[in-house]
Amino acid sequence: MKPIRNVVAMTGTRLAAGQALPAEQVSTRPLGEVDEQTAAVVDMVFLQLQAIFPAWRQAWPDDKALALAKRSWTKGLQASGIRTIEQVRFGIEQCRRSGSAFAPSIGQFVAWCLPTAGMLGLPEEEAAWREAVQGCASPDSWRWSHEAVRQAAAAVGFWELRQGAGGADVLRRRFGNAYAQLLGRLARGETLGTPMQALEWDGARTAAERAERAGEQALQERLRQQGLAEAGHGARAALLAKLGIKRGNHDA
Repeated sequence: MKPIRNVVAMTGTRLAAGQALPAEQVSTRPLGEVDEQTAAVVDMVFLQLQAIFPAWRQAWPDDKALALAKRSWTKGLQASGIRTIEQVRFGIEQCRRSGSAFAPSIGQFVAWCLPTAGMLGLPEEEAAWREAVQGCASPDSWRWSHEAVRQAAAAVGFWELRQGAGGADVLRRRFGNAYAQLLGRLARGETLGTPMQALEWDGARTAAERAERAGEQALQERLRQQGLAEAGHGARAALLAKLGIKRGNHDA
């Protein structure tokens, strides 16, 4: 096993260069578990913070304070789900861009470790929501800007979006929650699997609502097979109008 000092040095060098670590250097264990790999990652973070912030000693004036901070940060990172070197890299990059002389708190660093949609190459949440409302009429043919947008819309339910089931505010909140979860998975380097619709909504529907949904789906399938336009645009049209979206040819 390589000495921990060497591991820290190599990790810090790669992070500073914006490079991903080899698989064998990326721990899959939570940062709160005390092992040599975890210690190397946390030590590396603090080495980077000390290099970036000239006034870091105001936060950690001596070795005892530094050791206590490392334990606190380890727990904070674990509790926030910051478990990969790629997530930590987002935080370090934000530290460099902050322009401050003072090291951030663990809360601020955690926030910086969570990349925005734009940083991941995805539309921001509001733009994604508008796309979901537009694309729900023909999800199979709609040109989705990213798979995460489609999956977030699918998690809410294309039928629910078309019907405006539960109201625009409820649908918007559910979409935001689903989208945030998908962004978190991408930030952790995970792949996007097949989305599952929220279970509580199946249970919350009345028998009449479930029957209406099944009937509407069957009708839309027949209409698609016959090449006819989709019926039942009323509630979705209201959503589009609320968002100020004009229906174009792609939205017919």
